[in-house]
Amino acid sequence: MTGSEVSPSFRLVYVPGVMPDKWVRIWNERLPDVPLTLTQVPAQAAQGLLLSGDADAGLVRLPVDRTVLSAIPLYTEQTVVVVPKDHLVTAVDTVSLEDLADEIVLHPLDDVLTWESLPGRPALERPATTADAIELVAAGIGVLVVPLSLARLHHRKDLTHRPLEQAPGSGVALSWPEAATTDRVEDLIGIVRGRTVNSTRGRRQQPAQEKKPERTARRQQPAGGSAGRGRRGGTGGATKNPRRGKPRRGS
Repeated sequence: MTGSEVSPSFRLVYVPGVMPDKWVRIWNERLPDVPLTLTQVPAQAAQGLLLSGDADAGLVRLPVDRTVLSAIPLYTEQTVVVVPKDHLVTAVDTVSLEDLADEIVLHPLDDVLTWESLPGRPALERPATTADAIELVAAGIGVLVVPLSLARLHHRKDLTHRPLEQAPGSGVALSWPEAATTDRVEDLIGIVRGRTVNSTRGRRQQPAQEKKPERTARRQQPAGGSAGRGRRGGTGGATKNPRRGKPRRGS
């Protein structure tokens, strides 16, 4: 597609934990004639859908392949450790990697964090999904390190989480195929970047309204200065005393 072509709908994929509701609402307000199709996909599948043309853009987790995909980073999530509510680490406000040295740290196959070295002790097997790992944590088999949004997505009453220091964060970005930067993609970029509908960098600008004429009617001042100043005997034309300069009697 070229930048001038318009799709009858716009296909946006997003990964678990990302909440696109605000941007969807703004899209529907600004582009009511262009339906926005939303599909949640596993984090590992998002890039493939963009490259295959099955999606126009995606709210994905970084990193992405920048040789074929464009990406605008939006934010980086805090990383937390999910534990049972009676776990020892719940006694502190934040947890360090050293605190997990003796813990079995589950590492699901769909993990979205990029580790140089995994903390803690490995489990005998890697859970298939984050949801499976959450079930194991609830059963008392290890702890789980995930972005905050995934901890909230898989919330359970018997589990809690604490911020984990020194852990990698998970960046979220708006991404699309570099060769398919369409007008609709530009519209979405403007929305996620917080541009107004009349932004000079946005495409859908409203016609400029005519400026109202400025008020020019002001109180007219006398040519020779203010009237008050003339009355005080300046150069405003005060009448001279007619008796001044006449000789007195008997002089």
